[in-house]
Amino acid sequence: MRIASWNVNSIKARLEIVTDWVVADNCDILLIQETKSQDMNFPVSAFINLGWHVVFHGQKSYNGVAIISRFPIEDVTAGLAGDDEDDQARYMEATICGIRVATIYLPNGNPTQGKKFDYKIAWFKRLEVRARELLKAEIPVVLGGDFNVIPSDIDCYDPDGWSGDALTHPESISAFRKLVYIGFCDALREIHPSEVIYTYWDYQAGAWQRDNGVRIDHLLISPEAQDKLVNVGVDKGPRGLEKPSDHTPIWCELVVN
Repeated sequence: MRIASWNVNSIKARLEIVTDWVVADNCDILLIQETKSQDMNFPVSAFINLGWHVVFHGQKSYNGVAIISRFPIEDVTAGLAGDDEDDQARYMEATICGIRVATIYLPNGNPTQGKKFDYKIAWFKRLEVRARELLKAEIPVVLGGDFNVIPSDIDCYDPDGWSGDALTHPESISAFRKLVYIGFCDALREIHPSEVIYTYWDYQAGAWQRDNGVRIDHLLISPEAQDKLVNVGVDKGPRGLEKPSDHTPIWCELVVN
């Protein structure tokens, strides 16, 4: 079972790129972020016509998450508990073939002084609460998405240049690492502990051409999923296409009985 995560930066703008990628047999489950689509406008038929199942949770112009799968999608929940006033579409969970998956678009948090950063850290705390609940279930869990965190210097082409950004702020990194400390595994680092691998390249200043990237898209997996883990990778191909997302897919392979 190959599970991938991809911030597509507008499902409407990137629909053909996404459908071509899944048709090429690149994954069984795709966790999508930043669809920038209201539910009424989500291109459901594009995936159903391919024989895929799809669920989505969106809002106009911003955020938005979705899950598409070759297999039936069950027990879907949209939104992250813990703040009844938070209406941003950033989180959705579902069960597929006995694996609990979540698609996550964590807040950016910039600037670091103010409400946006406070919201990011509060969101992280809510995610930790939910992550602890999922661990108690003792089932395979994959938390995948754009976490907007650069966990360490190896994950950034220019650590000094990114100093002071919300993505490298000590509180952001601490919140991300807390998820690992409580029992989740950073799947990519489990297989590639010291390799320089990026998932995001800015559109500006020739970042893609210079390979000036960062790793902010992550797959965090429960111990039960870690036991089934056989491979992890990042597919840079879509980033090199015409009019791509600034992110590219990250994927992991789990052995499924």
